[in-house]
Amino acid sequence: QVQLVESGGGLVQPGGSLRLSCAASGIIFRIYAMGWYRQAPGKQRELVAQISRSGDTNYADSVNGRFTISRDNVKNTVYLQMNSLNAEDTAVYYCNAAFYNANYWGQGTQVTVSS
Repeated sequence: QVQLVESGGGLVQPGGSLRLSCAASGIIFRIYAMGWYRQAPGKQRELVAQISRSGDTNYADSVNGRFTISRDNVKNTVYLQMNSLNAEDTAVYYCNAAFYNANYWGQGTQVTVSS
């Protein structure tokens, strides 16, 4: 059974930082491209950052330079370091694992940026 379990969300003040983690099980983690997506109230889910199995990264323009995605193929975990957070970053953040037609999602973790 495939499981993606996100953690690290919470309430943070504008300008603050959070690190999200997504622990994967039930898949051969190292062959999967991993990604973080987010969905704000009333908006569609959008890509935040991706990391390929070889470590190549891709970021949404809105987070480029502030967020960093990384992966640990020993711990089967993908991370999202989020710095300089602002109110527009408030959303539920979802972890994604993709390999050809296999596509899995975590349950999401809430990130709220507010003073």
